[in-house]
Amino acid sequence: MGAQAQAAQTKVNIKKETVEDIVLRHSKRGMTILRKYMGDFYCKRAAEKILELPKGNIFLTTGFYVAGHAETDGPLGTMTLAKALRAVGYRPIIVTDKYCRGFFELEDLDVEYAHICDGVEQYTEVLEDYDPVALISIERCGKNIEDDYANMRGISIKKNTAKADILFDLAKKRGIPTFGVGDGGNEIGMGNLKEVIVDKLALVPCKVEVDNLIIATVSNWGAYALAAYIQKIEKIQVLPTYKEIKSYLQAIVDLGSIDGVTKEQVLSVDGFPLTVEKEILDELHRAVGTGIF
Repeated sequence: MGAQAQAAQTKVNIKKETVEDIVLRHSKRGMTILRKYMGDFYCKRAAEKILELPKGNIFLTTGFYVAGHAETDGPLGTMTLAKALRAVGYRPIIVTDKYCRGFFELEDLDVEYAHICDGVEQYTEVLEDYDPVALISIERCGKNIEDDYANMRGISIKKNTAKADILFDLAKKRGIPTFGVGDGGNEIGMGNLKEVIVDKLALVPCKVEVDNLIIATVSNWGAYALAAYIQKIEKIQVLPTYKEIKSYLQAIVDLGSIDGVTKEQVLSVDGFPLTVEKEILDELHRAVGTGIF
């Protein structure tokens, strides 16, 4: 194939890439293996389901404990999706714990802090107080099939993890729609694919299920995908620029957030440098701008 033909073929391939393709780039932890169990346009379907909800309160939970801090994956996506939801008429309320203290107040978002020891009684109370129309988890550890809360290395973090997944069990009983974004297998929502994860990825998966699961190479990117679709459907600018994300990342790192892979207090997420973060955001903006969905 000549140079011109190769360039033409590359152009065709780029045009065919979907939002789901973009947020599964650079996969290192088997999310591309799980994709065939997700169906086509799973991010788009989830965004549509969110936008069908009556206007009201929506809970978003995040904050994954790593070495004494909250990791940088989760808060960026949660902030992005929360602001997108607010722009289209919902009231986002972040449910997290002390390791994310101060992160979301930076963007004037409402926050409910859960304590490590909180149980069904406390989560029932907060659910009844706010009466949310939906729950969304973005990179939040949930109880696994061994009844533990563990990181990707299989180390228990139960003593440092507020049991926000209880909210999802309560929501299921009450018929409240639930959404989960994950990138490894131990996050709330990955229970939808727990048998596949055990078989194909040889991991101990979270057992908490959701109505709508979103997978991505980095959970933040899954939340960006939802924002991209909301922008496309509602025709309102809600997908942040790379500059905005970098600024927010700097702010939460200054508050103590660390890269979950390197455990360093630096401007990176899951070991990926900022050049990759920019690549994903730029490509999502391209997809929104060209209508490739």
